[in-house]
Amino acid sequence: MISTRLARAGALAPKSRFLFGTRAYATADPLDKKVEMTIQEKGNYINYKKMNENLKIVRSRLQHPLTYSEKIIYSHLDDPHGQDIERGKSYLKLRPDRVACQDATAQMAILQFMSAGMPSVQTPTTVHCDHLIEAQIGGEKDLARANDINKEVYDFLASSTAKYNIGFWKPGSGIIHQIVLENYAFPGGLMIGTDSHTPNAGGLAMAAIGVGGADAVDVMAGLPWELKAPKVIGVRLTGEMSGWTTPKDIILKVAGLLTVKGGTGAIIEYHGPGVDSLSCTGMATICNMGAEIGATTSLFPFNDRMYDYLKATKRQSIGDFSREYAAELREDEGAQYDQLIEINLNELEPHINGPFTPDLATPLSQFKEAVKTNKWPEELKVGLIGSCTNSSYEDMSRAASIARDALDHGLKSKSLFTITPGSEQIRATIERDGQLATLEEYGGVILANACGPCIGQWDRKDVKKGDANSIISSYNRNFTGRNDANPATHAFVASPDLVVAMTVAGSLNFNPLTDSLKDKDGNEFMLKPPTGDGLPGQGYDPGMDTYQAPPADRESINVAVSPSSDRLQLLAGFAAWNKKDATDIPILIKCQGKTTTDHISMAGPWLKYRGHLDNISNNMLIGAINEENGEANKVKNAFTGKYDAVPATARDYKARDIKWVVIGDWNYGEGSSREHAALEPRHLGGLAIITRSFARIHETNLKKQGMLPLTFSDPADYEKIKPEDKVDLLCTQLEVGKPMTLRVHPAAGGETFDISLSHTFNESQIEWFVDGSALNTMARKAAGN
Repeated sequence: MISTRLARAGALAPKSRFLFGTRAYATADPLDKKVEMTIQEKGNYINYKKMNENLKIVRSRLQHPLTYSEKIIYSHLDDPHGQDIERGKSYLKLRPDRVACQDATAQMAILQFMSAGMPSVQTPTTVHCDHLIEAQIGGEKDLARANDINKEVYDFLASSTAKYNIGFWKPGSGIIHQIVLENYAFPGGLMIGTDSHTPNAGGLAMAAIGVGGADAVDVMAGLPWELKAPKVIGVRLTGEMSGWTTPKDIILKVAGLLTVKGGTGAIIEYHGPGVDSLSCTGMATICNMGAEIGATTSLFPFNDRMYDYLKATKRQSIGDFSREYAAELREDEGAQYDQLIEINLNELEPHINGPFTPDLATPLSQFKEAVKTNKWPEELKVGLIGSCTNSSYEDMSRAASIARDALDHGLKSKSLFTITPGSEQIRATIERDGQLATLEEYGGVILANACGPCIGQWDRKDVKKGDANSIISSYNRNFTGRNDANPATHAFVASPDLVVAMTVAGSLNFNPLTDSLKDKDGNEFMLKPPTGDGLPGQGYDPGMDTYQAPPADRESINVAVSPSSDRLQLLAGFAAWNKKDATDIPILIKCQGKTTTDHISMAGPWLKYRGHLDNISNNMLIGAINEENGEANKVKNAFTGKYDAVPATARDYKARDIKWVVIGDWNYGEGSSREHAALEPRHLGGLAIITRSFARIHETNLKKQGMLPLTFSDPADYEKIKPEDKVDLLCTQLEVGKPMTLRVHPAAGGETFDISLSHTFNESQIEWFVDGSALNTMARKAAGN
């Protein structure tokens, strides 16, 4: 059930607590305790008292019950007294508790931070090496090869994090989001991370939001962080999870309801009695994939399952402190949501989403028919489990129980099968407890504790590029060519349980709830529903120590970037706006259909250039489809008349000192938080990206880099523009709340006509455009100008 009315939460009112009977005594405020955010750091404390004080101020102003999402956001306001607060409209100035960066985005973030000239980060920050390890033959050898290939980048990250007081998780430690859940997430906290799946920490009642590197630099430098006040979409869960249905199926169902852009500008807040049947790591899975519906973040209220996880990960003191603040770690009774979805877990069936988009949701009972109707390749070539989305102890235990059931009947995987542990702690624990051995015996290949195929780091050998085939994973994202760079691969997303079950049969047509298999003797049997503990009975095994804490003496550390490096490049500031309108400029490309950040700045083999802006700009928009010819990376040069690659054409325009624009369709920039998708067009001379709509993170990233993200006031005007037209963009019209004009000069002749463009710039963001970038504005103000 889904409703767009304002809906009230059905939460019970928080119970009052009394000390020493019913008589009031002067006692210490329990929120005065000094409880550290993480055992990895000293001196960084959870400040529930300040959060509570901010909430009291906001409550006195708003005079209405608050959702849990609002409580976290408003409790982190920089100015709770004076801040304008209106959901969906106001721009809020916030003070996040933490910053987390993965290695592919950390390079550019640190290079930008270095240019700010500060000796140390002002907000607790960590860097995690997980994106640059390519999956080829297995974890140990792949990790060794990555350490060799990426030595320059890893050395840069190790030295720069030590220099600037940043925690550093070495290659092999695990995926950023799993490490954050195990070590840094805490109930009621606000964190930003330079990865779109940062919301994974919502499984521990934290508001964790994906951002670009420039946003991270602001917070690292001690500046308030700006966020448009999110709307709040409530998802009320009733019933209980059981059998083959998993937490993954909740978000697969929600993605089908809301689509890839339905959560844009909103926080997804899960609540209701059904929450208690989910594990903490299951809740994290759901929050992780909120990125696939464009949500600002997703979260759950604090409960006993989270307390148990905190205790299991040696953070009981945080759990105890959270219980003191528990009344504010959930929604108020009567809190209103902008939209309400209701899901009965007793009725929810397993889902499979895809191919090519994570919001094409199909219930398992209908999937076999969908395969037939759509003529998807029936043979399952590869099954992949793990990743940041589904690599918890519970996930691996349930997967291993299915594999053991198959092995007991004399069967192994018919498909290629890989396992990606989410962290060294998970890997070591499932090795000790036997799940890893079972999965290997079943035919699985254990990959490194890293992103691997999920981010396109997969040297796949079993099919040729262009060959149609099907794979299924427990990952979060399945855009065209994302996993293996093969646009003909049909990638489906499901729970680890279904992935393993389908590899037993080697077919997309297998439904473990209804279909039988034949054992080694030809006897029919059905797989048992999976089982597995949410937490390890013997506790977690931390495995190898992969953390580097910042040293006490940091002044002597040298951070060097070679001018001849092809992996790293110091940044030069972008030029300020010339205060003029742009006239008679070309359209670099008119993009047709879905244009994700993977289309704008591909990952996979390009990840190695994430620290070198000029080199990585050679992948700009090479995956986008040109409306003129239906091809990728082939556009007509407006001056030579010849067709060339998109980056080469942009470089030619830049050499001529000619600005250019891109025309895009709906939800442009969907997907990753990678700011390279904004840096590259800025570097190659772009002025504006004009679309029907934007994904939130990409729109902000463009603004931060001094570009103009603009939308058609009438989305139908997208159809009026042809790729060979020239345009004037009246930049001098840029004012808060006012439209801008795009004047179109048709290439085919005819009269010039005007199109109205909308934008979401506020006053401070207009300064970024005028100065050339947000970083330029920061430098100007630091200099007192």
